[in-house]
Parts: sequence; structure tokens; C-alpha cells
Amino acid sequence: MTLTTNQPTQKLSFAEFLEQLPDQEGRYELVNGEIVRILPTRKHDNIAEFISDSFKEEVRRLNLNYRVSGRIMVRTLTSDGKEQGRQPDVSVVDKTLWDSNPAAYSAFVEALQLALEVVSTNWEDDYIDKLDEYQRLGIPEYWIVDYMAVASRSYLGKPKVPTVFVYLLDENGVYQSTAYRGQDRIVSRTFPELTLSVEQVLAA
Repeated sequence: MTLTTNQPTQKLSFAEFLEQLPDQEGRYELVNGEIVRILPTRKHDNIAEFISDSFKEEVRRLNLNYRVSGRIMVRTLTSDGKEQGRQPDVSVVDKTLWDSNPAAYSAFVEALQLALEVVSTNWEDDYIDKLDEYQRLGIPEYWIVDYMAVASRSYLGKPKVPTVFVYLLDENGVYQSTAYRGQDRIVSRTFPELTLSVEQVLAA
């Protein structure tokens, strides 16, 4: 994923970021007060879309009260209180919350039910920064899909292999992670009947 930044004259707040989002197509985040454009690869997009479709099928099949989208912006906070604007590759939100304000833009200050990031070369963003921000916001479930096995061995082990990490908030509001590889079925608290293996994700 390629990141390009626009240099504003001043650091933007989340509200200012939403007002100043560029018209050109693409995904954008607010990072350290600056607008960052995110340019995913086709493989990255394929994986995100495949998982999103799998989630949507579970919502339809079980009539779950969720909305699944790759276009939802969420306001997060860093450890020093700095506002960030994140757009997960896949978001799952409570449909009642979504429908409560249909005129609003698709930007949330409330916690999503599930956030999913497909890892690219800037893997630290997903494993460190976003994990901290999503935990701080109280997002119950966070997936990191490291299909290229680009993170360090401290996360992936040796040899490094493609891995899907599922982080679940415990009763103390701290993420506990489980790593899934190969033919492992990925276990989701949000979609407990989901039958999706890491191999299926990688083949998307």
C-alpha cells in the first residue's frame, strides 16, 4: 500500500479533516493532523472484499443486526489524546446505531463492533498504532490480516508465514490475541458460526 500525504498549514482536528476530505477517489485517513491517502494493491483489495462478502453473507443468513462496509471512518485517540481518523479495510457496525442518524456522514465517534486491517508494507501502523487506538476506543474485535507475512518475527515467529490475528477485548478492556494460519478456521466472536480458513482468505 502506498501512502501519500498532503501537507496542511496546520494540524487538523477530526471535524476539520471530514470537512477537507479531497474530492478525488480513494481512501483517506487523518494521521498526526495530516490527510493521508491510502492506495491499496489489487491483492489487498481482493482480500478485504472477500472477507467483507463473507461477513455480509453471515449477516444475511442469520439476520444479524450489523452493517458491513469498507467506507466507514472512525475517530480514534492516541495515548496523548491526539485525534486520528481511521478507515478500516472492513468495518462492522451496529445497524441500529447506523440507522439512528441517516443524514450523517459515515464517520463514527462510537466504537465499531469489528475493525479489520489488511496489512501492507507499513505493518507497524496496524500492529501497533491502530491496535492501541482501537483498544482505546473499545472496539470489541480487531482482525489483522498479514497475508504477505511482513511483520517482524516477534509477531509471526520463524519461519514467517501468512497469519490472521484476531484480537478480542477482555473484561479489563485489553486485547487478547489468537493467531490463525494455514487451514485454521478463524474464530470470531462477532460471527461465531463463520466458517472461514486462512487458506481461503489467501486464495481470494
